Amino acid sequence: MLELKEPKSKFIKVRCPKCKNEQIIFGKSSSTIKCLVCGKVLAEPVGGKAKIKSRILEVLE
Repeated sequence: MLELKEPKSKFIKVRCPKCKNEQIIFGKSSSTIKCLVCGKVLAEPVGGKAKIKSRILEVLE
């Protein structure tokens, strides 16, 4: 029987510290993620995961 593995990557709902916009980002992003409203950097790539520079509201599965 074939066993499926759970994905280790998740989507994360964050809030921009500057304009309070809520945005969903990928937890293992390979590029810099900016706020869609004001342009502030919300996350930067570090190795395999993204370094989150904003408040995490929820981890989506």
